[in-house]
Amino acid sequence: MWACPRCGRAFANRNQTHSCAPLADLDRHFARASPAVRAAFDRVLAAVSGLGPVTVLPEKTRIALQVRMSFAAFMPRRHWLGGHLVLARRIDSPRFLRIDTYSPGNVVHTFRLASPAEVDDEFVAWLAEAYQVGAQQRLRG
Repeated sequence: MWACPRCGRAFANRNQTHSCAPLADLDRHFARASPAVRAAFDRVLAAVSGLGPVTVLPEKTRIALQVRMSFAAFMPRRHWLGGHLVLARRIDSPRFLRIDTYSPGNVVHTFRLASPAEVDDEFVAWLAEAYQVGAQQRLRG
């Protein structure tokens, strides 16, 4: 892992391009969100924490989850939690609003969660797959 000498954030690749800004306060992201939005995020965080070590990065415009690389990001809004998961494969599901392929092992799936109930077994399985992408398991063997 390489740490940026300016902001201290850790990255899997040396001189990784990033916004290089100080981290924000996590609670600030939820200041105008409904309690259901925070509850949905907390449920995501509980599920991910059960998978292994994870770093929560409350950046200026999003909250990223990182192992070796960021594998998920969340943008709290007043009535929903927007975000994306980085998966190693395309998953066609009506729950994804958009799917973008950046490379064969990095497929970004955009979603919205309106309640903690939407962090169900299916979504948690996708989080687990994204966590493996973040851990760069495909590259490490």
